[in-house]
Amino acid sequence: AIRTNEFRRLIPGISQKMLTSQLRELENVGLIKRKVYNEVPPRVEYSLTPYGKELEPVLSVLCTWGEHHIAKRIDDGENVCLIKSDHEQIS
Repeated sequence: AIRTNEFRRLIPGISQKMLTSQLRELENVGLIKRKVYNEVPPRVEYSLTPYGKELEPVLSVLCTWGEHHIAKRIDDGENVCLIKSDHEQIS
């Protein structure tokens, strides 16, 4: 499960409004579930539903393609700059 602040750390530059909107949409279509804990302050966690987990193989293939695409661009002589989720640049 992932908490909202962890999503914000993993997705640099996303606004709270956009993150909330996207999480609600994913929840509404059944890809993720939202669990609210009765604590002070309130704690909310998100996790994939079984339906959402069906996307894992597709996303894995897409990530592999992205890695190959980056390597190709570098091989073609492009200056590629990647930014890790914690805002640290890697080359």
